[in-house]
Amino acid sequence: MYKRQVLHPVGPLPAAVYWRRRLLVLTLLLAVLGGGGWLLVAALTGGDGTSTTGAAATTDAADPTDEPPALEQVVPSLASVQTPTPAPEPPAEPEPDPAPASPTPGGPCSDDMIGLEVRAPGSAPAGGKPTFELVVTNVSSVPCVRVLDAGLQEVLLLDAAGNRVWGSNDCFPETSSDTRILVPGESVAFPLTWGGLTSEPSCTAERTTPAPGQYVLRGRLDTALSADTPFRIG
Repeated sequence: MYKRQVLHPVGPLPAAVYWRRRLLVLTLLLAVLGGGGWLLVAALTGGDGTSTTGAAATTDAADPTDEPPALEQVVPSLASVQTPTPAPEPPAEPEPDPAPASPTPGGPCSDDMIGLEVRAPGSAPAGGKPTFELVVTNVSSVPCVRVLDAGLQEVLLLDAAGNRVWGSNDCFPETSSDTRILVPGESVAFPLTWGGLTSEPSCTAERTTPAPGQYVLRGRLDTALSADTPFRIG
């Protein structure tokens, strides 16, 4: 019954009027449905675009601050980096000289273990015959052995210019065998008398009386020499 009324409208007006009304209502209904669907699609699409735009804007806004700083801002220029200057090393201390070997008790007396000097009067007249002494002293801290043979002993007379005037072994050399143990501080004196005349080795030149003036005496024991002793003639 309902289907018949829909397909065959009943009323005082012609059927065409009712069909036009139904088409109008249907058109309006489709328009409403279409508009609503478009609004829904637009709303959905517009929201995504806004969100995307907002996100993009946020990203764009955040980019300037989120970008990493330039390398030169993080790593300073090598030219501006000051390399610390290392402290100068202190100069090396010189190696200490090795300590001299200690003398051996009872061994030979080396030249640096003995002291040698000539003892004499301060002056003598020209042609006089003064007595001199050659003195040998053990200046080491241990006893030692030294050969004191007469042939190794000598006293020289030198003038102010250093010229040799007389030597005790020139004309009357002596010989002896004399080896002694000298304890520390012990001295041995060997006296000799000068005849007051000049001489030279081998004693072949004419011997004369030295002129008055200032001279020095110098002693020798083998390779050891004494300091000069002042001596005046006249």
